[in-house]
Amino acid sequence: MFSINKFTVKNTNTIALILTAVLTALASEIKVTPFGGEAFRFGLGSIAFFLLILIWPPASLIRTGFVTGIVVICFRIAEDIFLFEVFDWTSIKSHLPAFLYYFIFALGLHVIKVERYKTTPLILGAWAVLFEFVGNGVEQLTRHWMQGQVNLDLQTWALLGGVAIIRSYFVVGLYSSITVSEQRKRMQEMLEVGSELYAESLYLEKSMNHIERITASSHDLYRHLKKKELHQLSAQALHIAQEIHEVKKDSQRVLSGITKITERKRNHILLLSDVLNIIVSANKKYSELLKKNINFRVNSAVDFETDQQMPLLALLNNLTANSVEAITNKGEIHIKLFEESAYTCFVIKDSGKGIPKEYASTIFETGYTTKYSDQGVAATGIGLSHVKEIIQALEGKIELEFPEKGAVFRILIPTKNIRKRVE
Repeated sequence: MFSINKFTVKNTNTIALILTAVLTALASEIKVTPFGGEAFRFGLGSIAFFLLILIWPPASLIRTGFVTGIVVICFRIAEDIFLFEVFDWTSIKSHLPAFLYYFIFALGLHVIKVERYKTTPLILGAWAVLFEFVGNGVEQLTRHWMQGQVNLDLQTWALLGGVAIIRSYFVVGLYSSITVSEQRKRMQEMLEVGSELYAESLYLEKSMNHIERITASSHDLYRHLKKKELHQLSAQALHIAQEIHEVKKDSQRVLSGITKITERKRNHILLLSDVLNIIVSANKKYSELLKKNINFRVNSAVDFETDQQMPLLALLNNLTANSVEAITNKGEIHIKLFEESAYTCFVIKDSGKGIPKEYASTIFETGYTTKYSDQGVAATGIGLSHVKEIIQALEGKIELEFPEKGAVFRILIPTKNIRKRVE
């Protein structure tokens, strides 16, 4: 198994090396030649090379720089042969200095251990500027020594420095934006999972209270049967009490683990608009999964930081998912956010099949459901009762309205209970 994994990693590194070299060579042909001719050119090769190293870190930077330099030279020589039918020492000599740029740039990144600076873009950019300038400078000096075609005046060095700054910080900025986007995506996924865990932890806690009462009742039954000298029945009652107690201990361990996870995720501070964006994004995917064409509209008249993103995500996602399920094939879900006196108000309106008025008093009870499978099996019906418990924990209230079409849920939560407190 170890040898297989080692072989796979080696193959992956080789593929990464080849792709970096080839893509860099191709990108280097998109170029600007400020000095005229082919003596010195500024291309996208260096940009592609640096960006690929950041995105797809190679096993060996030195080897990557060496191979990339060779491939770039070969590619340019091949271009001369096939496009211009030129193949002589002059052609080869004009391309050889390009090797030095890629090798020196990669060597510099290896020396500073570039991975350490990925989280500090300004410093990373400064190092890249230095290596870009040195690499281009050495290439320039080599061209001057081998061909004598390039002027080494102050203007040339200033241009090299300016290009180094622009290209290096462009790459670092692009990489940072990609990284931030990926981090935001991962955080959104983590928060979605965290909100579901938070919601489930409430039910687990509620179940543990029931387990506690059942354990106490079983033990009371054991003592009662024992007093009546019903030994066989009392032994069974005691065994049941012991088994239920074991279930309680297991549930406590699970609850403890879930609580730790959700508490860590609640350390993230989000704006209310971020919470709504996560809700809409998740339910768009859900509607697509159900092959439904649903238009989501969001109107937000207020925004502030909240440290209660877990309960908000749990309750709003539950209601929005219900709205998605209530729409047959095509429809609309409208989410509004505004302040009303000392309350923050969330309104979720859908164009689905709606809820009969006669069920208004029972809709939030555990076990209520209007959703059945194709086989006629009822859903668990814990969603809306769950929502009500979360809202009650936030000292809020939920109201159900009955428009001509669809359903409207109106949630009012004291703003002070969801707004991030300033320490």
